[in-house]
Amino acid sequence: MSTPAISALVVARNEEARLAACLASLRAADELVVVLDRSTDRSAEIAHAHGARVIEGAWALEGERRNAGIAACTGPWVLEIDADEQVPDALWPLMRRTIAATPHSLHPVRIDNYVGEQLVLYGWGGSFGTTTKNILFRKGAKAWRAQRVHPGVDWTGTTGAVIDAVGIRHEVDRDISDMLRRLDSYSSAKAADLLEAGEIGSLPDNVRRFFSRFLKCYVSRQGYKGGGFGFLVSLCAGLFPLLAHLKARLEPERYRAKPPDPG
Repeated sequence: MSTPAISALVVARNEEARLAACLASLRAADELVVVLDRSTDRSAEIAHAHGARVIEGAWALEGERRNAGIAACTGPWVLEIDADEQVPDALWPLMRRTIAATPHSLHPVRIDNYVGEQLVLYGWGGSFGTTTKNILFRKGAKAWRAQRVHPGVDWTGTTGAVIDAVGIRHEVDRDISDMLRRLDSYSSAKAADLLEAGEIGSLPDNVRRFFSRFLKCYVSRQGYKGGGFGFLVSLCAGLFPLLAHLKARLEPERYRAKPPDPG
């Protein structure tokens, strides 16, 4: 029995600095699809050079552009990768053996998170990072919801075992300053979602969420084992919803939804 085909999908915006390494790691895929959202750099040129089918456009919401990418894939299985991720060669045979025999519609894959060249194993969670991602799935099993940052997902079918013998390299942040910039960007997008939904919550509830998320990441997810980086990751995970709430409550005019940039 032949192994089902895998369509590798990358959704990006102005990622010329990291896109080539990502796409090179996807050369074992049966199809390569790259969705570029309002990109103005060399991302399209790089994607074409790697043999990708490139879809360019402008989407207001992250969920919408990801769904457009999934719809463009033609293989029975989709591997959805971000531009700051790379798939090791040793992971491909593991994924192919899994999908050749599985009755399930989804298999999570292990993620190895790097800050610069530092591998940070512990503390990820609270919408600020993860050590597994639901990125290998049957076509038609995954639909993203219409949200700006970390949109929810609707699934069809069952979930199989995590593929964890080899992890995807995720260059999540270049350094600590980059981590803090990401926190600012994520919380700003979340503030816009809260305002659009009319559900910004209360300050006391979000202060409680800060402590509960921090403790979950630092204690339950063993951020304490990661030293200073584990503490920082846990702190950012706790701050994310609190900052989003404060931005939405104190500066709503800055974060109300705007039409997508036509560029």
